[in-house]
Amino acid sequence: MISLVAYENSDSEDDTTKAAKTVCPDSEGEDSQLLVPSDVAAAKPLGARHGDASGSNASLCPAYVSQSGKTDGQYRGLTFPNFPFGDFSFTPCPVPASSQNLTGPGQSSRLQPPSSGLVGAPKRPQFAVGGVRPYIPKRQRLLQVGECDSQAVPCTEAPPTRSLGPRLLTEVSESVRPYLGRRYSKTELPRCARLHLQAHQGPVNTVQWCPVPQFSHLLLSASMDKTVKVWDGAGSGRCVQMCCSHTGAVKDACWTPCGTRILSGSFDSTARLSDVETGQQVSSLNSQFKVTSLAIQPSDPNVFLCGGFSAEVKAWDLRSSKVVRSYQAGIQQTLDILFLAGGKEFVTSSDAVSRDSAERTLIAWDFQTTAKVSNQIFHERYTCPSLALHPTEDAFVAQTNGNYIALFSAQRPFRMNKKKRYEGHKVEGYAVGCEFSPDGFLLATGSSCGAIHFYNHQSARTIKTLQAHKQACICVTLHPVIPAVAATCDWGGEIKIWSV
Repeated sequence: MISLVAYENSDSEDDTTKAAKTVCPDSEGEDSQLLVPSDVAAAKPLGARHGDASGSNASLCPAYVSQSGKTDGQYRGLTFPNFPFGDFSFTPCPVPASSQNLTGPGQSSRLQPPSSGLVGAPKRPQFAVGGVRPYIPKRQRLLQVGECDSQAVPCTEAPPTRSLGPRLLTEVSESVRPYLGRRYSKTELPRCARLHLQAHQGPVNTVQWCPVPQFSHLLLSASMDKTVKVWDGAGSGRCVQMCCSHTGAVKDACWTPCGTRILSGSFDSTARLSDVETGQQVSSLNSQFKVTSLAIQPSDPNVFLCGGFSAEVKAWDLRSSKVVRSYQAGIQQTLDILFLAGGKEFVTSSDAVSRDSAERTLIAWDFQTTAKVSNQIFHERYTCPSLALHPTEDAFVAQTNGNYIALFSAQRPFRMNKKKRYEGHKVEGYAVGCEFSPDGFLLATGSSCGAIHFYNHQSARTIKTLQAHKQACICVTLHPVIPAVAATCDWGGEIKIWSV
């Protein structure tokens, strides 16, 4: 039973009592009688579908009639056939001219009825009431949203795909599968950028491929915008996971050796362990100083070193969430930490620059005894913002603010090679990182001018230079499985994936 609403500002009762008797068959072929005003009956044949002027193809009667001069109680005797409402659209009848002005002073109609004919008329005339927003059907709202999306400019970063989380570590990417089980061949130089990702809202401090070969398509990024993200770097380039547990800028982050968790350090004075599949925090450790560098112990992945804006370097045990060792360096800030082969010794770099800076710029430590093994390693007055270990030789390098990379022995007494240095790029105060290729043939580094420099490890000559970013290129990392793939990040929040 459907009732008809009558308006007070309508025609006189004499005009509305003139009605025509119209017969319209229902869906079962029976006849149903419907009383409508004579002027409406003459305007269009009843039963016409929305947008059909002739009504010849219509088999359903209209379910909405606009009538003035009658109250709701006067039309309770009218009945309507049972229509399958999901199979047709309502067709409004014209409203008399005297009943068009239904809003008060200062109010305008949200939707005006058509002046002549019913072709292209809306489903139902709606009139705006002061302070009330007219109802818009759900289907129409979805169509409007679709039109807006089709006209929008596509974003460079896809939103995180939460539904892919449980499958991140169970499915092998097709981009990595052909290289599994093979011996790593000679490193090839990337030539062009395959993906451009506006990944973060702040500078990206580090990028790192997952160390597990079957999941090495995943790329980790840490940024000053307080987030850590995981990308399908070797594939589609989509952001597949995001960790937002930190309340301060994330300065450093790294994969655990199993590839299932991420360790991150932040300016909120905490080091946090997050699960890759869920993106949720597993544990949080308060270091009581801003964390700028992390290093996981190679022989015991449950222990890691944590350094930052403090004269102390702490060794944490993730199982007990307690500090197991402490290393007092007598400096203001630890810039980077590097474990040497075997994990029995490690090297720290600091921001100490003074007349006796040779005693504190690079310090070698014994992990078990917490004693200083050597503090006479680097004798030049430059800070070393990053360190890198050679994968096959007993050597490591240190990026210096003197716009060159110094080479050191990884065996005691850790002497510097004064005949070989890698220069041609610029650092200029940025924490520019460097890294060896998996076979140790290449040494790649970023530059403050946005370029990538590839050096031959043996000859220290520049092999290739790519102009990668408009801002300072902070980090470059070479793929551990695919020979000619690399990832870079810059100070503007951009990440690029390079290939042949």
